[in-house]
Amino acid sequence: MISILIIDDHLIVREGIKLILRSEFTDAHIQDAENESQGIKLIKSKKWDLIILDITLPGKNGLDILRQLQHEGIKLPILVLTMQREELYAIRVMKSGAAGYLTKESGGDELIAAIKKILSGRKYISQKVAELLAENIESDLNKPILNNISDREFQVLCLIASGKTITEIASNLSLGIPTISTYRARILDKLKLKTNAELTHYAIQEGLA
Repeated sequence: MISILIIDDHLIVREGIKLILRSEFTDAHIQDAENESQGIKLIKSKKWDLIILDITLPGKNGLDILRQLQHEGIKLPILVLTMQREELYAIRVMKSGAAGYLTKESGGDELIAAIKKILSGRKYISQKVAELLAENIESDLNKPILNNISDREFQVLCLIASGKTITEIASNLSLGIPTISTYRARILDKLKLKTNAELTHYAIQEGLA
């Protein structure tokens, strides 16, 4: 009997994934968590065959979870299932130890195919993600400045570009306002920009907003 943990902050999404899973894995043990703290607690509570993880979570996000597991030496097959476009997070997610990346626009058949491939010990990526990874390997010169931005800075960049204030971002990420301001200053410095308006324009040009 396989055991699968779903970490997603939307109940309707978790329930939908469960229905898809139970149609294929009738004897599977399936649990779910709605945030990072619940997810980490359940991850450490038993041995899981697969984790299905969303990127966008309240407080710490999916990337934070991947980084924490890497730091603690916890190796698990993790399929990132998210609304975020491949070009925004796929490369960072795969480099952070995920076994697969799939968008929620995908159908149930593709989700099952991805899960079966990961359970067999292989990685799953869509054709689009494969192309992005190939481009990244072939030439890191395409976006040298953006590649120098850390995962947390990248996250703050995307949130600023979406129109959120420093206070809102601090609340969203469960970090202090001075910390977010420091991240913002680093981003502006690395991108050679001066204002949030310029940063938003840059994000739109790079397809991040």
